[in-house]
Amino acid sequence: MFGWGFPDNLSFHTIFRFLLDVGLVISFFYFVSFLFQERRAQWTIRGLLFLFLLLYISNHLLRLTLFTFILEKLTLICTLSLAITFQSDFRRFLEGLGRLQIQQFFQSPVSLPREESVIDEIVEAVKDLSQNRIGALIVIETFNIVEERVFINPGVRLNALVSKELLQTIFQSKSLLHDGAVFIRGSEIVAAGVILPLSERTTSRQLGTRHRAAMGITERVENCICIVVSEETGSISLGEKGLLNRPLTATKLRELLEEKLSTPRESEVVTGVTRLSRKIRFSSKKFLSRVVRKILRRVQNKPGKNP
Repeated sequence: MFGWGFPDNLSFHTIFRFLLDVGLVISFFYFVSFLFQERRAQWTIRGLLFLFLLLYISNHLLRLTLFTFILEKLTLICTLSLAITFQSDFRRFLEGLGRLQIQQFFQSPVSLPREESVIDEIVEAVKDLSQNRIGALIVIETFNIVEERVFINPGVRLNALVSKELLQTIFQSKSLLHDGAVFIRGSEIVAAGVILPLSERTTSRQLGTRHRAAMGITERVENCICIVVSEETGSISLGEKGLLNRPLTATKLRELLEEKLSTPRESEVVTGVTRLSRKIRFSSKKFLSRVVRKILRRVQNKPGKNP
């Protein structure tokens, strides 16, 4: 027996089957990752792939009992968390398989709003709310993941596309969600009625609870900006890093949003599970390549049979 738990009678056929097995699993996970529209889900799927491969190596090759036990529990927890978080994407995937509509998985989504159109919808809604002196509070995630646990209350889940009409409807005084904030991620209104932490700074008497909430959330979370429409004056403010830029015109607000939201997403820095999955993805390539090289080296150094 080799030190790594590989059998002495390794043949080219055995190695080929092993590499084929691993290659098919990697291809499957890589394919599934592209079924999800959110980049967070893609990174998480690839991180989960590495956990499965590590579990296989630990259980079948290295025979590490305790480490395998821990990996099994961790993999189960991560799989269940992923299924719950992205259940709508999994449902779409299973429906496509059930209807044998495989071709739809290779089609890129064409109905997603562009970044410019999302900014247009937000600015037009804020402009109308300002003219009608309807108070509003909108939190916009920039390029890092905003963990919703920073909110005092995460509000009501919507997962709806950003639109001028929906934003105006939410902040109408007769709406049950108008008192809280709207949380926007990308082109999606994630939740409404969100309760934000208030800033403890001493502020002007002209600034109400909405302004203090905008300052409070941007003090605690740097990777977001917050739009405020005053109910008393209709003035528009933009909160960032605990400071308010006010008063703003609709044109100036558009310029600021384009500036804040136009940074290439490839440079984003993520937190939590997403950051872990990225690190796992990069380290998995080196780890797997080392395993394959060690297997091939063992076979090449194995003494041949005497004639």
